[in-house]
Amino acid sequence: MTPVTSPATAGDASARVVTLIASATEIVAALGLADRLVGISHECDHPPEVLGLPRLSAPKVDPTMSSAAIDRGVREIVRDGLSVYSVNVEELQRLRPDVIVTQDHCEVCAVSLADVEASLCALDLPHTRVCTLHPSVLADVRRDFREVARALGVPERGNTLVADFDGRLEAVRERVSRSGVEPVRVVLLEWLAPPMVAGGWMPELAPIAGARPLIVDKPGRFSQVGWADVATADPDVVLVLPCGFDVARSLAELEDLDVARGMRSLRAVREERCHVLDGNAYFNRPGPRLADSAELLAGVLHPGLFPEYRERYAGAWAEWR
Repeated sequence: MTPVTSPATAGDASARVVTLIASATEIVAALGLADRLVGISHECDHPPEVLGLPRLSAPKVDPTMSSAAIDRGVREIVRDGLSVYSVNVEELQRLRPDVIVTQDHCEVCAVSLADVEASLCALDLPHTRVCTLHPSVLADVRRDFREVARALGVPERGNTLVADFDGRLEAVRERVSRSGVEPVRVVLLEWLAPPMVAGGWMPELAPIAGARPLIVDKPGRFSQVGWADVATADPDVVLVLPCGFDVARSLAELEDLDVARGMRSLRAVREERCHVLDGNAYFNRPGPRLADSAELLAGVLHPGLFPEYRERYAGAWAEWR
C-alpha cells in the first residue's frame, strides 16, 4: 500500500474520521465536524447529513429477530468468545482514516476496541489513531465529549458542548425542584425478553426529570430480572425503552404473548400507566441527545410542568395499554 502523505494526527481538526458507535457520530457532529466523517457504523442514523456515508460494521445477529431470539444469539456468540459485530476491513483500508472513534464499554452494544485493534493489525494504516470511549455514567459521557474534541484538535469545543449539555440538564432539574412535584416511581425496562432494567447513566438521568428509578437506582450495569421482581417493586409507571429499538419496534415486541403476559402482571400497566420511549435514538446513546432524553422523560412524566417537551418529542413516545 502507498503510505499516507502528510498524515493528519489525533489533534488535527482536518483529520479524516471514522466512527464505529452511533453516539460518537453524534458527538463529532455536535462539535461541528460532521464534514470530517468519512465512514460510520451500521447503526448511525443521526444527524441526517451522515446517512450517505460508507458503513464500516455489521451485526452478526439478525436485528429483525424477536427480543428473545436476539438475546439467545448474542449470548451464544459471546459464550464462544467471538465478536458480536464484523468490521469491513477492506473499506476501512480504502478510506484510510486518521482517527477511528470506538468504545470499550460494552461488546454487545457496538464495535469494541478489541475489534478495531484486530482490524488494524491486518491493515496498512500506520498513522491511524484510535480514540476509545468508555461511557458508564454521566461523568464519563462528559469526559467523552472532551476526549473526542481533543482527538480532533478542537478542545475548546468539547468544553462548550459539555457546558451546553449540563445547562439543558440543569434547566430540567431546576424546574422539577421548584415545582415541588413528588418523584414518580418508575421501572426503566431496557430489554423485554428477558426483562432487564436499565443501568448506566439512566439512574442518574431519571431523577433529573422527576423520576425515582426502582430496582436499579444507582449508576452501573443493567439488571436482568423476572416479571415477578418488577411486580414486587410495584412501580407507579413503567417505561419501556429497549436498547436499539424505536417506538414502533418496541410496540411490536410488546405483542409477544409471553412479554404481554409479563407486562400485564404489573399494576402500572393494568392501570394504563405504561409509556414506550424511543430508546434507540435517545436513552441508550451516551451522546449529546441524553439532554433530549431528560426533556422527553420530563414531558412524559410531568406533562403539566413540561408541555413544550411533551409536544416537541411527540413522535418519540407512545402509551401502551
